[in-house]
Formats: sequence, structure tokens, C-alpha cells
Amino acid sequence: MLKFTRLQLETNTFFLIFIRGQLQVLGRDLDKGRVLDVGKDDIWPPPKKKTIKKINFANNKISYSKISKSFKIFNRYFPKIEKILFCSVVPTTFKLIKRYLNNKTKIKCNEIKELKLSSLIDIKVNYKQVGSDRLTNAISLINKKKNFIIIDLGTATTFDVLINKLYKGGIIAPGIKLSLNTLSDRASLIPKINLKNIKKVIGVDTVSAVRSGFFWGYAGLIDNIVNLIKKEVGKPFDVIITGGFAELIKSPIKTKVKIDKNITIKGLIKTLEILT
Repeated sequence: MLKFTRLQLETNTFFLIFIRGQLQVLGRDLDKGRVLDVGKDDIWPPPKKKTIKKINFANNKISYSKISKSFKIFNRYFPKIEKILFCSVVPTTFKLIKRYLNNKTKIKCNEIKELKLSSLIDIKVNYKQVGSDRLTNAISLINKKKNFIIIDLGTATTFDVLINKLYKGGIIAPGIKLSLNTLSDRASLIPKINLKNIKKVIGVDTVSAVRSGFFWGYAGLIDNIVNLIKKEVGKPFDVIITGGFAELIKSPIKTKVKIDKNITIKGLIKTLEILT
């Protein structure tokens, strides 16, 4: 989905940031030296103004004409935009929106992997194949004295390993929602199910059995993979968890984790400030 936000802030500089399929609009108040993100419900730092407009697109239905029509309300802000940065894992959508914004703002629209990230992070993996969102998450946490495991519960469930400034690589497992939807689509007797916090392991019907399998199954997956990473690397790690299921999955896992739902936008902000 593409989430569009209309910006209504008394600020000096305007940024556009794209994360996966979401358009994040930011304004920098130069007097106070803070970044205001009004593109999400959970935002960092909290802005004084509220989001007043959101428009959603399905990636497979997006077109140049639909973008032009929906972004018309934003026309008066285009002259104030100074920087545009994408974090995209949907190339077709990225190219379409990039073309539109290039025409409207005459500003170069960068995708984060097009920038020279070597001054920010050491990347020892296949650069072409690693996701922009995973690198951006890692950039947000770079710390010369700490190591991190970043767990992102998105379309895929990813584990990324950051050792000081080195992005070492990671693990990609099936995403919770994707797997749940696939199961109900392929198995005619299994209905659509919403996951929720549960205490019992043994289910007494189809719905409770499936909930248990996903709730406790992914908890076990996370605990086991984190332990295997620690064993293989032989170093201590802080574990950060993000994504739509972060709150739900935090409760059953034994691993001590910290939730940060804004990790990607923090990485993009850091990249904007240093490299552009």
C-alpha cells in the first residue's frame, strides 16, 4: 500500500521519504532543530500537528494518472520540497512515483541504495540483493560499541546482524501475515484468522489451533534463530524488533527485545542528514 500524507506544518524545510510502499512527509523546524514526521500514527519524534490527509494505493493498481490526481492536493507544497529519499523494495512503483516527483519538483529523487553508503556502514554481503529497508534499519542503529540483531516482522520475517559498523547479513523467513493468508487460501477448511495473544498451547478447534501454531511457532522461531546467531558470532547483542506484529510477538518470546516501530525512518533521516 502507498500511504500519502498532506503536510500542514510551519517549517523551513520539507522532505519526502518513501518507506516500502508508504510515503512519509517530513518537515524540519530549523529553529528547534527537530524533525517532524507526519506520515504515520506512530511517529518519532511526536509532532505538534496531526496528519490531516491519507490516501492509499494498491501497488498493483497504481498508475501515473492516479498519482497525479491524488497528489493534486499537495501541489502548493512542492516548491518547498528540498530533498526526496526513497526506501523501496517495489521497483515498478518506485519508478512510477519517482518520474512523477521529478516532473513536479525538478529535484533528484534518490533511492537509498543509489547513495554511497560506505561512509555510514560496512556492507559485506551481496549489495544488489540485500533489501533497502534492511540496510536502512541497520544504518539507524550503527554504534561503535554495540552489536544488534534487528527483527522485522513484515511481509517477510527478517533477521539482520549488525556488528558495530559492519552489516554482516541475516536471515529471511516467511512473514506471519503472508503465511497465515496463504494457509487459509490453500486450505478450504481454514478460515481467515486474526492473531491475538493467547496463553494456552493446545487448540480445541481449527481457529484456536491455527492461532497457537502461529503465535507459539513464531515465538520459537525467533528465540531459536537469535540463539543460533549469538552462538555463531560469539558476541553479545541488543535485539530490536519492529513491524506490525512486534507488540504481539514480544509477549511470548524469551529473548529480551526492544520495540522500535520507527527504525526505518530513523535510518533514512540519518542518511538524509549525512549523505544528501
